[in-house]
Amino acid sequence: MLIEKASLSFKNFFDSEKSSGILLIVCTLVSLAIANSTFGTNYLSIWSSYIAGLSVEHWVNDGLMAIFFLFIGLELERELYNGELSSFKNALLPILAAAGGILCPALIHYLFNANTPTQAGIGIPMATDIAFALGVLALLGSRIPLSLKVFLTALAVMDDLGAIIVIAIFYTTKISVLYLIAAILIFLFLISLNRIFRVMALTPYLVGGVLMWFCMLQSGVHATIAGVLLAFAIPFSSRVDDAESPSHRLEHILHKPAAFLILPIFALANTGIIIGSDWVQHLTDINSLGIMLGLILGKPLGIMLFCLIAIALGICKLPVELNWKHILGAGLLGGIGFTMSIFITNLAFAGDDALIAASKISVLLASLAAGALGFLWLRFSSK
Repeated sequence: MLIEKASLSFKNFFDSEKSSGILLIVCTLVSLAIANSTFGTNYLSIWSSYIAGLSVEHWVNDGLMAIFFLFIGLELERELYNGELSSFKNALLPILAAAGGILCPALIHYLFNANTPTQAGIGIPMATDIAFALGVLALLGSRIPLSLKVFLTALAVMDDLGAIIVIAIFYTTKISVLYLIAAILIFLFLISLNRIFRVMALTPYLVGGVLMWFCMLQSGVHATIAGVLLAFAIPFSSRVDDAESPSHRLEHILHKPAAFLILPIFALANTGIIIGSDWVQHLTDINSLGIMLGLILGKPLGIMLFCLIAIALGICKLPVELNWKHILGAGLLGGIGFTMSIFITNLAFAGDDALIAASKISVLLASLAAGALGFLWLRFSSK
């Protein structure tokens, strides 16, 4: 059974994510409250102040989030080697579900915004926030089988990988070929340290990762991509929870900082939204409708549809202990975009503060609605 196969690292991951989800909610509420108080101007000026040529918000979104993406990359690597994605048979259903959860929301947004200035927001409703989604599942306790938690985690990890690819391809501005080549050469050098010279110390990889991050930042490709590349350059042991594995050790080191430091700071830096008197009117803008319908409707529709097709064709079968009510619940929770959706919002509409604010409000409301719907559905449809 999946319960017997679940590794200790997955259980620790789930426990930290549910706590992180609660902390993210608190930080979001605090940030919104301060931004719309008498201290709002001073609070926002903190994030827009400059340090070493970059704003504090820029350091958070390009620096700290690169570390978060490194953590996501390490999680993805573990899933591919030892987790739900290590077996093609087990991995195929969450992979297809993630594909549906990416394509359908993107299509909905595109239908509303095709050939308009807001078409660039097509990537916003594609993402799923692992921390919030697993946090909602945690509130349901033993009503939910562990196999649903594993399925949703695998789905969200693949969803994040899809978002990373979208960021790398579609949200790259002007490219400096020289810096991009330098970043690629550093990555290849780190791969050779791993595959050829069998270097197991973390320090050379971390130093090389910082240099690769700098070159990525200067190249025009979003700097957070360096975090993902670094994760796959670091040596990994196929033995479950191998304490000698550099990848496992770094994942363990980053576990708590990613959940309880980086994501809360990201929430504080990016949800300081001044809510104007016309914010309700902006909810009917084509971009806002595309985001909200993409997350609330597109996510469960895409996930359910692709799962139904895969199982009807005999390509996959439902995991142990799961039924279609569980899959629909996972689809609803997949509509919790938050972190990655806000992250892509900043890239899609860089320089348009009003549009960014309206998009973020749409993301927050849609994520809240998706979380509530997913919780209620699973609460009353599960024993």
